[in-house]
Order: sequence, then structure tokens, then C-alpha cells
Amino acid sequence: MSLGKFLEEMKKSLVIHAVAAHFSNGLIPVAVLYLMFTLMTGSTFYEHTVIHLLVIVLLAIPVSFISGIMDWKRKYKGAKAPIFVKKIRLAIVLSVLAVTAMAIRLFVPGVSEQSGPLFWAYSTILFAMLPVVVLLGHYGGKLSASQRQEKFR
Repeated sequence: MSLGKFLEEMKKSLVIHAVAAHFSNGLIPVAVLYLMFTLMTGSTFYEHTVIHLLVIVLLAIPVSFISGIMDWKRKYKGAKAPIFVKKIRLAIVLSVLAVTAMAIRLFVPGVSEQSGPLFWAYSTILFAMLPVVVLLGHYGGKLSASQRQEKFR
């Protein structure tokens, strides 16, 4: 395949919302894994990776949210179906959790070296992000599967 055809295919198949959503949905579990390494070893080395992943997630969330809203309005005419309301609410929860975790980490850079309530709040927030992205992915998968079924009818 020539480079021109390859780029043309990429342009046709690129769905910004899917790319941005999969970034956060994929990186948050990895961040939680590295947080668990921090908890198991006591080494803050792993927690540095957590913060780097969290920065990328924070950059992807607005892109995912805005592109998701645009897709919802374009593909579904802004229908107020429960699945869309759930996804919007979960996206807001995810944003609040991510911003809160980042704020804690920025204002208390050594939070991962502590064992007090702030470290546990930070850890709990990161762990709480995991079920949020799982549900966002679940609902997104339901919507995607229903679109595929419509194409084959």
C-alpha cells in the first residue's frame, strides 16, 4: 500500500473520541498498577510514573469529553437516553477525580513518601478512577455494538 493510500485510509478511519477515550481508559489501569507497586515496595520511583500517566490522562479527558459530546449530538441528535446521561456524569466524575489527584500531587509533591491521610486520599482517588473508566468503556462498548448491529441490518 502506498503512503498516500495509507494516509487516506487513516483519515477515513480516525475517530478522535475513540482515540482520546482509549487513552484514559488504558492509562488509568496502568497508573493504578504503578501505584500498587509503590504501595508494595514503598519506592516512590513507581509513583513518578503514576503522575506522568495522570498528566497524559488529564490532557486526554477534555478531548474525549468534547469529541464525545460532538459525536452524541451528530450521531444521536443529542437524545437524552439514560446511557448518554450516565456517560456524561461519569466523565465529569472522572475529570473531578483526576484534577483532585493532580492537585494533591502538585501541592504536596512528597505525598507518596507519606503514610498519612493525604497519601491514602490520593491513593483512594486513583483507585476510584478505575471503576469509572470501566463503566465508561462498558457504556461506550454498548453504543458501539448497537451501531455495528444497525449497519448489518
